[in-house]
Amino acid sequence: MSCNNQDIINNGQEDNSAITPIKYLALGDSYTIGESVKEQERYPVQLVAALNKDGLSVEKPKIIARTGWTTDELQDAIQKENIKDTFGLVSLLIGVNNQFRNYSLAQYQIEFDSLLRQAIRFAGGKKEKVFVISIPDYGFTPFGQKRNAAKITEGIDVFNATNQVITDSYGISYFNITPISRQGISQPSLVATDELHPSGEQYLLWVNSFYNEVKAKLK
Repeated sequence: MSCNNQDIINNGQEDNSAITPIKYLALGDSYTIGESVKEQERYPVQLVAALNKDGLSVEKPKIIARTGWTTDELQDAIQKENIKDTFGLVSLLIGVNNQFRNYSLAQYQIEFDSLLRQAIRFAGGKKEKVFVISIPDYGFTPFGQKRNAAKITEGIDVFNATNQVITDSYGISYFNITPISRQGISQPSLVATDELHPSGEQYLLWVNSFYNEVKAKLK
C-alpha cells in the first residue's frame, strides 16, 4: 500500500511530527504572567514561540503566576492546582513581592528552596529541565525612581544572591536578567506603560539572553 505524508523517513526513524509535544510549566508572579503586556509578549509565550519556530514542538505554556504573589502565595496556588502532569521544561521566577513587602530573607530562603524542589518534581526529577530567572530591578523604572531606588536595588541584590546560592546548590541553571532590567531608565521602551513592569521588548531581551541554553535542555 502507499504511504502518504512520508510516514517513515529515510533513516528508518519515525517522522518528527509524531513526537509528543513538550509541556512547559512557568511559575512566578507579575513578571511571568506579563502584567501590562499582551499575552504574546509574556516571556514564557515568547520563549515557546521561538522554540517552535526553531523546529521543536512545545505546547502553550502552563502559567501559574499572578501579579503581587509572594513565595507563600505561589506555594498555595500550586497546591490548589493539584498538578499531576510531568513537564519537559519548568521555570521559576519569584521574590520581588517578598522584597517589596519587607518579608524576611529567612522566610524567602525556606520558601524559595521548597518551590525549587517542587519545580524539580514537576520535571520528573530531571534537574536539567529546570531553570531559574533572577528578580528584575524595579528601581530602574519610573515607579521605582519615585521611591528609594538605591534601597530597592540593594534589596533586589540581596534576594537574588539568596536565590542564586540555593539554585546553584541544586545544580540548576540560573539566568541573571537583572542587568537587562537596569536599562529601564536609559531605554524607556524596555518598561511597560504602567511604568513599573517590563515591556514585551524587554521580555524578548530576556529570552534572547538564555534561549540557546534552554533550547539545549530540550534535546
